[in-house]
Amino acid sequence: MTDGSASRSAPAGDVLARLADVVASRRGADPERSYVARLFAKGPDAVLKKIGEEATETVMAAKDGVAQRIVAETADLWFHCIVLLAQHGLRPSDVLDELARREGLSGLDEKASRAQPPAGGADPAKHRGEGK
Repeated sequence: MTDGSASRSAPAGDVLARLADVVASRRGADPERSYVARLFAKGPDAVLKKIGEEATETVMAAKDGVAQRIVAETADLWFHCIVLLAQHGLRPSDVLDELARREGLSGLDEKASRAQPPAGGADPAKHRGEGK
């Protein structure tokens, strides 16, 4: 599916961090000129609705089995998830940290561990002073 292009040269975390920076910079922009600003201006439910739409489109693309469409729809979903994270004072690195924490755990063990609150009530945004 991929052609080994230069897009693979940057670590995924770097790409996500740069995209999060763009989202943050456009949050207060003119909603007439910025899609991100327009989403934020519409309120939290607009972002949630958009994530639902993009998740459905991703599922439909997967059912169709067209690789490029799966990639494109997943990119749309991830983008809107980055907007959601920004809305809550979080960054992609918070999700990547959680994935790293889970790495090497069996899925069943990880799921069982979610029943207990995280050590110290860990809320990444609150640890950075960005929480609600």
